[in-house]
Amino acid sequence: MTVLSVGEALIRFLEQAGVDTVFGIPGVHTIELYRGLAASKIRHITPRHEQSAAFMADGHARVSGKPGVCLLITGPGLTNAITAMAQARADSIPMLVISGVNATQTLGKGLGHLHELPDQSAMIKTVALWSHTLLKADALAVVLAQAFYQMTSGRPGPVHIEIPTDVMKQRIEVLSFALPVSFLPASSPKALNAEAVVQATELLSACESPVILCGGGAVRAGKLIEQLAEKLDAPVVQTVNARGLIGPHLLSVPASPSLKAVRQLLTSADLVLALGTEFGATDYDMYDTGAFPALTNLIRVDIDAAQLARKPETALAVEAGVQQFLSGLVPLISAKKGNGAKRAAATKTAAFSELSPAYQDHVRLCSSIYKVLPDAIIVGDSTQLIYAGNLYLDVPRASSWFNAATGFGALGYGPPSAIGAALAAPDRPIVCIVGDGGLQFSLAELGAAKDENANVIFIVWNNQGYLEIENSMIAAKVTPVGVKPGAPDFVKIAEAYGVKAMHLMDKDGLELALLRKERPLLIEITAE
Repeated sequence: MTVLSVGEALIRFLEQAGVDTVFGIPGVHTIELYRGLAASKIRHITPRHEQSAAFMADGHARVSGKPGVCLLITGPGLTNAITAMAQARADSIPMLVISGVNATQTLGKGLGHLHELPDQSAMIKTVALWSHTLLKADALAVVLAQAFYQMTSGRPGPVHIEIPTDVMKQRIEVLSFALPVSFLPASSPKALNAEAVVQATELLSACESPVILCGGGAVRAGKLIEQLAEKLDAPVVQTVNARGLIGPHLLSVPASPSLKAVRQLLTSADLVLALGTEFGATDYDMYDTGAFPALTNLIRVDIDAAQLARKPETALAVEAGVQQFLSGLVPLISAKKGNGAKRAAATKTAAFSELSPAYQDHVRLCSSIYKVLPDAIIVGDSTQLIYAGNLYLDVPRASSWFNAATGFGALGYGPPSAIGAALAAPDRPIVCIVGDGGLQFSLAELGAAKDENANVIFIVWNNQGYLEIENSMIAAKVTPVGVKPGAPDFVKIAEAYGVKAMHLMDKDGLELALLRKERPLLIEITAE
């Protein structure tokens, strides 16, 4: 039997749950949550803004495969993180946000206390999968177990626990520091529907020109997808969050379903197997034309029943995790010969030719990063190089290309998320591609990168403003306004934080610059 404060017990429970890193900025309302942190094995990372704390947790989760964890203050600390939580919700990233809240007896009374909100939990429920106020100290372990269950048992996403300042100080008796699995909600992940697997096997066995379509929900099932693709001789199309799923395989189609060539591949298929993808507009209708084709013979597999109930129409919908489903399916599929590699190669060639010459150059630049740094993880913000890569880019392995230019589309995501990724994979080079506009959303995180000696190269694509938005305004015959924010001298700013930095007048010197050993490193490129 151990007697600890709620704050001390919280840290011990997080350790037992496998948490090794938390992101946050302490404040007067969370001091008690930090009581046990210094003596623990958990590493605390201090960003310069709470939005960045949650973006760091997002990047850490994508690379580690474990939930990212934030410790945030009451009120503004939590509201600052809402944007990042929304990005995690859109991209199905597991994130545990633990915040303070005012003392129990003040909640909802509007007494004007510091950081007070009318109903903090109700506000965050509009973004989080689940939010809970810990009113009873001895319920801590059960509530934490529920949080982990809620963010990982179905479609992942952000969850929230708030702890009143008076509850943080209370002392509790702890029998064990193992989270009480027996207290998890009674519902459990559904057993694989054997009949659905048989139906899928029959449909796949009867088809002659199938295509496999993969989204972010398939990202950790690459080996099984590769085995299935080879058995079916089927091209594998990957959305942005699935890019690199089967590496540089002959059946890989690393191009957006928003491109005409990929849509033609899908419509010419006599069966499409869609794995872990929500058919969202930022992947499937990037140009907002409403022209994504109807798929006449679609098998759709998703862990989220709500997604399966939405369009497009399916011949067979299977509620299951992708890995769970493929583990049952792949052994039942017999190998067949087709022309999958030929169809994949033709689609890749046609898709690349659809890009503008400028975007083709951008894709070549992104490819050169992997050429110089084969193990690199490229983390992106909303900027031209990333837009081009999202349309078409061969990525050598899964979870090595992700960004905020899809889904919720938050600017300022790249730098803090790259730092989180670097902490999850310290031996791999992390390359952050960010525009001059986007970097100014989270410029101060260069300081956090230096604090942690993060293995990050920041590539700043400086086109002197929000050029993509300016071009869109011109195309819409709107006089551009608000698209030329002044930029600082990024090299001097980086050096002021103690970060090595250099400026390139064009992209030709990038490959040599990437070989520099200093980390973190900032490379500013003046866009042509």
